[in-house]
Amino acid sequence: MSSTTRDVSHLSDISKSISEPDGSFNRKPSVFRNFVEKGGAFAPEKGRYHLYVSYACPWATRTLIVRKIKGLEEFIDVSVVSPRMGAHGWPFANVDAFPGADADPLFGAEHVKDLYMRVNPDYEGRFTVPILWDKKTSAIVNNESSEIIRMFNTAFNDQLPSDKAAIDLYPEALRGEIDGINEWVYDTVNNGVYKSGFATSQKAYEAAVVPLFESLDRLEKILTGKDYLVGDQLTEADIRLFVTIVRFDPVYVGHFKCNIRTIRDGYPAIDLWMRKLYWNNSAFSSTCNFEHIKTHYYWSHPQINPHRVVPVGPIPNILPLHHHHHH
Repeated sequence: MSSTTRDVSHLSDISKSISEPDGSFNRKPSVFRNFVEKGGAFAPEKGRYHLYVSYACPWATRTLIVRKIKGLEEFIDVSVVSPRMGAHGWPFANVDAFPGADADPLFGAEHVKDLYMRVNPDYEGRFTVPILWDKKTSAIVNNESSEIIRMFNTAFNDQLPSDKAAIDLYPEALRGEIDGINEWVYDTVNNGVYKSGFATSQKAYEAAVVPLFESLDRLEKILTGKDYLVGDQLTEADIRLFVTIVRFDPVYVGHFKCNIRTIRDGYPAIDLWMRKLYWNNSAFSSTCNFEHIKTHYYWSHPQINPHRVVPVGPIPNILPLHHHHHH
């Protein structure tokens, strides 16, 4: 459904000038920032909201993990786009039938950009996932993953079984510590891998990759002997870091040149923390699709990987929880 005649390829085609003149990558802030909350325009109603995601995208996968941890599967339905993000951005299965991708059940949209154009024909931002969509008013509630996971954490608690309502990924007593970690992890790690990979000058690349590994060194110290980043319990800080770390060896080491060290061989504490989350909690493993992850990055950035060859390794994508080194 191509309702738009406006050429928005400068927004949808990630291979077109996403770097600044100095060669650095500057992520633009999300635009739709409303909240699902009692008494607000977007009330927490079962079945009212639809979540558009990509399994490939770390930001979108945050929302899938929290949706499952909180038991919101019956409350918020999901559509998954194809990982092959081309000139028109993220496609739905009806135009790119990649295994595990869905068609858009609401409008039969061909691309995620169609949803943005539907709510604002003059939209000038990027056509990103996740999108939390309100079926009642045909509006985008929010497209900022860090805020969507906060809504999922609390907004539906009144309607959830007590065991799920009791799960709090952002407990008041730990908020200062969580916010503190989130801030530097976002800048140097979650976004740092992109700043390294999308850099178009040696200087911009090194200005991103060195702080990235300094932060991994710092995280290694924090996680040594620990299962969680903050307060000896699972919080959003773990979820926000996990989605980057699980993609690190399969994608960022090679594609984004984040190759000072690998996670599996350079960071035993981070690696064990990641593997415990993945193998012990299905919210992490069931929302992690390595075929989508690897295909997306290596296919979708022809400015970095012009032949779109997807590497075979690493094998395995993530190590088993209990493995033995043979020397």
